[in-house]
Amino acid sequence: MLCSFDRPHMRAFHCSWFAFFIAFFVWFAITPLIPEIQDSLGLSNEEIWTSNIANVTGTIFMRFLLGPLCDTMGPRILFTMVLAVSAIPTACIGFVNSATGLTVIRLFIGLAGGTFVMCQYWTSKMFT
Repeated sequence: MLCSFDRPHMRAFHCSWFAFFIAFFVWFAITPLIPEIQDSLGLSNEEIWTSNIANVTGTIFMRFLLGPLCDTMGPRILFTMVLAVSAIPTACIGFVNSATGLTVIRLFIGLAGGTFVMCQYWTSKMFT
C-alpha cells in the first residue's frame, strides 16, 4: 500500500516527499564543500559562519512567507516555483569569488529550505 501510486493521496504523498528530498539536497549541497571553499577563497571562520546564518535566514523567511501562500496558490505551484528559483543560485555557486558573494548565494539557496511548509501542507491536506 505504501509504494502504491493508484490512489490520489498516495501520489501526492510520494510527489511531496520526493520534491522535499530534492530541495533538501539543494539546501545542503554546498555544505560538504565549505572547507574547500574556505581554503580557495581565503575566508575566515567568521565569514563562513555569516554565510551559514544567511542560509538559515533565507529558510526562516520563506517559511513565514510560504505558509499563507499555500492557502491561496496551493503547494504544488509553490513547490515548483521554489525549486526552480533555488536551482539558479545553486548553479551559480561556482562563480563565487568573495565572502559577500558566498553569503548572498547561500541566502538564496536557503530559500529551498522553505519547502518543508509545502511538503507538510500538501501531505496533511491529502490525508485529512
